[in-house]
Amino acid sequence: MDPMRLRLLRELGDRGSVSAVAAALHVSASAVSQQLAILQASVGVPLTMKQGRTLVLTDAGRALAAAGTRVEEALVLARESVDAFLAHDAAPVRVSAFHSAGVALFGALLRSVGGDAVALSDADVARDEFVGLTADHDLVIAHRLAHDPAWPTERIVATSLFVEPLDIALAADHPLAASTALTPADLRGERWISTHDGFPLTGVLQTVAALSGAEPVIGHRVNEFYVAAQIVRAGAAIAVMPRITGRALAVDGMVLRPLAGATLSRHVDVLARPDSLARSAVRRVRGALVDVAADLAR
Repeated sequence: MDPMRLRLLRELGDRGSVSAVAAALHVSASAVSQQLAILQASVGVPLTMKQGRTLVLTDAGRALAAAGTRVEEALVLARESVDAFLAHDAAPVRVSAFHSAGVALFGALLRSVGGDAVALSDADVARDEFVGLTADHDLVIAHRLAHDPAWPTERIVATSLFVEPLDIALAADHPLAASTALTPADLRGERWISTHDGFPLTGVLQTVAALSGAEPVIGHRVNEFYVAAQIVRAGAAIAVMPRITGRALAVDGMVLRPLAGATLSRHVDVLARPDSLARSAVRRVRGALVDVAADLAR
């Protein structure tokens, strides 16, 4: 089987459409369809099927795409051996992070590995979209709530950076700010800032609502914590904020308080395709990220 055709199958599974694969690889959609058809003709079971107007992978297609990942990993290792012999691996490692992780980790990462070693990007996406970002980035810093499903290990390798407690952000002059910890009942009737639907922290408010016995009053929907902090400081609403990556925000008019009787936390992980991790440079940057995150968590 042609490794390039296997890659197209995997890209279709990750990107969701022939046109998206074509755009990412800078080829025509007809060329992608033609190569997938040749691959299909070489096997005895259907690899794709129509789901509405979208072409998706069958179970057999997903299994072959996963096998293709291992083929690509072996090819990268072979190229890496040649690169090591030539002492040449100049391509920067592409690293993506959601906003608050980028603020907390990127500066220390650059000091650790040097600015030429990485190409940094921010991507604030819904939880289900983080895995797809590994199609365009070597390392993707992602987050999920403690009760969310684990990342799909048949497609990617997930490395834990830290588990981050989530606190309640209040204006420093809010009546509840004098408490060292809050209870769910304390928060009934408060006006909240929520993230947009589909983003990981949206589910935290539902947990708080269930514990308090009252639906939260959503006054604002803001994903960026720096923006949300300005609203909190103005006394216009309260919010859920991360304790570690949001530490720098809890100054000048805003405080963070834990919620007693509830374990609110999120997992911050770095995701990568196995073939990306075949590059020693990617493994080196991942190791630096683990070290930087450990220092931050301490």
